[in-house]
Amino acid sequence: MNKESFFLILSAVGVFPIALVYGAYPSISLPFFYDIEITNNNLANVFRAIMGIYIAFNIFWISGALIQSMRIGALWSLFVFYIGAGAGRFLSIVIDGTPDTILIIYLILEIIGAAISYWLIRGIRNNS
Repeated sequence: MNKESFFLILSAVGVFPIALVYGAYPSISLPFFYDIEITNNNLANVFRAIMGIYIAFNIFWISGALIQSMRIGALWSLFVFYIGAGAGRFLSIVIDGTPDTILIIYLILEIIGAAISYWLIRGIRNNS
């Protein structure tokens, strides 16, 4: 397995449980993991939609790991995912203040994930 495929699968394996925490049973998991109370159906719907987006990305990343012709697109989507999530967290820190430690850890992993994905993309582009 090449390093691009490995990183796509590693990212999918890491993001999938977070997707389930967000949306499988948000009224149970979100208070436990993030101290977020689901107060109405609209909030549950938003978190389940986020879960769906995360799972869709997971499917694309795994497909990119297994199908060479999809790999560069999957890496780009991984880069955009990490940059977008990290930028949103950074903006929240600036506007709202420092969140719990787990969310700071997510931010660090998103920065690292974006850097690695970009490095892998550059490696593919330089070799073609």
